[in-house]
Amino acid sequence: MTDRGRSTTGTTARATLDKAAHENFPVAPFFLPRAWREDLMAIYGYARLVDDIGDGDLAPGGADARLLGVAPGQAEDRLAVLDAFEADLRRVFDGVPAHPLLRALQPVVRRHRLAPEPFLGLIAANRQDQLVRRYETWDDLLAYCALSANPVGRLVLGVTGTTTPERVRRSDAVCTALQVVEHLQDVAEDLGRDRIYLPAQDMKRFCVSEDDLARPTAGASVRALIAYEADRARRLLDEGGAPLAGSVRGRLRLLLAGFTAGGHAALDAVTAAGYDVLPGPPRPTGPNLLRQIANVLRAARTEG
Repeated sequence: MTDRGRSTTGTTARATLDKAAHENFPVAPFFLPRAWREDLMAIYGYARLVDDIGDGDLAPGGADARLLGVAPGQAEDRLAVLDAFEADLRRVFDGVPAHPLLRALQPVVRRHRLAPEPFLGLIAANRQDQLVRRYETWDDLLAYCALSANPVGRLVLGVTGTTTPERVRRSDAVCTALQVVEHLQDVAEDLGRDRIYLPAQDMKRFCVSEDDLARPTAGASVRALIAYEADRARRLLDEGGAPLAGSVRGRLRLLLAGFTAGGHAALDAVTAAGYDVLPGPPRPTGPNLLRQIANVLRAARTEG
């Protein structure tokens, strides 16, 4: 590879990792041991890249597709790029991957003996995004979240060596909640991609049409629907968050509390917007995130 090619590759990978600053929750905060931070960022890079492929948000220029060996005529075919990405992921477990973010992932997988299933789940979720644009029921949406979100929490437990059946159950509840919250924040953006993650049964119950979601601001029925889904997400956070954080100690407790607090702070932002998410994603404030972390830690001490 030429110096220019290496520079472009490094820039592309860095652009993907830099998106961590815009998440609702801390990805690899400073207070963690350096080894954990590096491993969690490697996992984040993988998860962010597969989502960018599925959303068509790859860096301009087609560098990622070329690295994955995708033919020039298929670089815009998301399913083709996902297929190539899966093939490169499998080389993480048995071979030498081509993409720099997957090369960074390989030592993490080997060090912690991580299984391929959570990584494959994230790819499956993004394939589903290309084929399924609407969800009929809440259970249908939960099944999607089991692919699109829950694997990330399971990988965090794997990296920190804290996996148990109970922690996995609690982690799944938190991760599903965080995914639902993100969907609530991004209703307008998702609709622009012809995707709706609000269950059709609930839309019917609250007399909300797709045209209502396309308006510049939300009417009363849309606000009521968003409030209903937000309450569901908050109950999932309560079910999983404090008990999960309370089951561990030290800096890991603070990290897990931060994930849950990020979801609560985002829901507070949605509430503060009067549940009108259509003008743009309501974003949590720093001070409220800190307050929510303190709240989760207090609850975790009780659970612990």
